[in-house]
Amino acid sequence: MAGANLIYGLGMLESGITLGYGQMVMDAEFAGMIRYVLQGIPVNDYTLDCDSIRRVGPGGNHLTEPLTVAHTRGYQSLSKFIDRNLMDNWLLEGGVDLKTKCDDEAKRILETHHPVPLSDYAAGTIKEIVQKEERDLGIIK
Repeated sequence: MAGANLIYGLGMLESGITLGYGQMVMDAEFAGMIRYVLQGIPVNDYTLDCDSIRRVGPGGNHLTEPLTVAHTRGYQSLSKFIDRNLMDNWLLEGGVDLKTKCDDEAKRILETHHPVPLSDYAAGTIKEIVQKEERDLGIIK
């Protein structure tokens, strides 16, 4: 909210000594939620559902109003892996924790994703840059 535009260290564990693919999936989920908030959340008569607030009145249950339910499902950052169910419902659905879900998704991605290879030009250019830096650092001659 202060204007930062870089999220550093996705997937890093143990102060960056280790990279976890499941942790990267989890961190990407968090980054998406942050991006959602940073794009701004509209606040107006419609999103506040002022008519419903007047109708329900003080002490009434605004949470079950149709527009409140629609806004909760449609406008909040929806998570693919974070389960916001009550504990009993979560347990009835298998009680799979966030780490396990993210590890499973990382495995799925690694097994099914087939990236488009770099062009020969791009691969060659990257190789030249790396070799130049290695020579400059004295790593290779």
